[in-house]
Amino acid sequence: MRTRMPTYSADRHARRTHAVFTAADHSWATMTTMEMIGRYRVTGRIGSGSFATVYRGQDDSLEVAVAIKVLADNWAGNDDVRARFLAEARLLRRLADERVVRVYDIGTTDRNQPYFVMDLADGGSLESLRKRLVAPGLALRLCAEACRALDVLHRNQLVHRDVTPGNILLSNGPGGVRVMLADLGVAKSLLDEYRDTMTAGTPAYMAPEQARSTQLDQRSDLYSIACVTYAMLTGRPPFPAKSLQEVLDRNPAIPPQPIAAQLGAPPLLDAVLASALSVDPNRRPQTALQLADALDRLADALPGGDEFRPRRMAASHNPGTPASAPSMPNAPAPSVVAVSGGHQSGSLHPRSQTPMVMLDNYIGKDRYRPKKSKERHSPLFYAWVVLSAAALLGLTMWATIHFLTT
Repeated sequence: MRTRMPTYSADRHARRTHAVFTAADHSWATMTTMEMIGRYRVTGRIGSGSFATVYRGQDDSLEVAVAIKVLADNWAGNDDVRARFLAEARLLRRLADERVVRVYDIGTTDRNQPYFVMDLADGGSLESLRKRLVAPGLALRLCAEACRALDVLHRNQLVHRDVTPGNILLSNGPGGVRVMLADLGVAKSLLDEYRDTMTAGTPAYMAPEQARSTQLDQRSDLYSIACVTYAMLTGRPPFPAKSLQEVLDRNPAIPPQPIAAQLGAPPLLDAVLASALSVDPNRRPQTALQLADALDRLADALPGGDEFRPRRMAASHNPGTPASAPSMPNAPAPSVVAVSGGHQSGSLHPRSQTPMVMLDNYIGKDRYRPKKSKERHSPLFYAWVVLSAAALLGLTMWATIHFLTT
């Protein structure tokens, strides 16, 4: 049975536009008693995970609102979990980029629970917007900014490994909206000498190679952000899965369900998503910036694409870290992705381009179609086939004669 795709309603969007980036998206439960964590006054609870709880806090000395992540009490005595928690804080601090949640302070509570203080995302997360099905152009714009945030990690030889709508946060400011990556608790450095075979991530947004615990790189994050993009446009991920086994059992030959027609988007949207969601990492965009550029250009032709005003980010480069993406196969940059007013402005007229042709322009000709290989066998193989056939024929004739004579 074919799943019905939710459709975008301009009227519904018009009624909701004014509340896209408001703190009302949070479901903060106000604490009944005032509590202090270090010098920070806790004013609410943002959410909890398996290992930690994030609170909304207030730094009364600096008069600024913050987010405080506290390791769960039952894990505070586990040395491995504690070390990973503190490693996340140090990693965020080392990155020190506006596109990634920044850490300002670190400490330990009276109950010996480590905590660190971060940027407060007062605009909620993409998860809250996913449930509301915002305008497709706006969704693509936000995901393009998330790709640029991923590029910060990738330039520092890091793989996030858990890119989900809930880990992409929004912060309001006088300069515009800032899209930030959060939760680097399972991030992996590509410079590690040992191979980390731990399977980490959220099944519905996990790349196939990640589920198999095989070698992964930045392109695994691109698969995940493509899942996020699909979910932002439809309300659900392309391949819903609740367990790791469901990811492993999925038929890799089944592509994501096309959605461009339902959204009134150029067919290229389906081609871009099919490329980024390819089982083979070599058929995906090879850098986060490539995917960001494609999503931005598609957003130009869709409702809501002109509503998002991203905050201007200062160019950042951490001393001692590579300024460019790690060496890996490069896919051709998009040549006919640019769209304006619903028409593409490429070298070919849009009506002459099938989705497959447009996909070839995006990732390189013949890279999407698997090449058919001709099987070749040695002479011994053919001799064995002939002898086997002769033996079978002889056995059949003997059995027939024996049956007739007896």
